[in-house]
Amino acid sequence: MIENTLKFSEHKIRFGKHIRSLRERIVSLEYPNRNISQQELSDRRGLLSKKTIGEIERGEANPTFETLIALAIVLEVSVTELFDYD
Repeated sequence: MIENTLKFSEHKIRFGKHIRSLRERIVSLEYPNRNISQQELSDRRGLLSKKTIGEIERGEANPTFETLIALAIVLEVSVTELFDYD
C-alpha cells in the first residue's frame, strides 16, 4: 500500500506546521504585537475559512489545487514556498 511507503500523514502534519509558521510571520492588523490568527487570515481575503486553515495546520486536510492557490495568496507566498517544508 502506498500509504505505508510514503507516509502521507507525516507529510500532511509537516506541511501543516509549515503553513502555521508562514501564518505566524504575518503581523495582526487588529493586535499589532501579535501574529495573525486563523480567523483574521480568513477574514482578510475571504478565500479560505478558519476551519479550512485549521484543518490544514493540524494536518487533517487534503487541500485541493484551488485551496493551495488560495493559501498562497492569503499567506502572500509562492506556491513553491508552500511546499518548502523539509
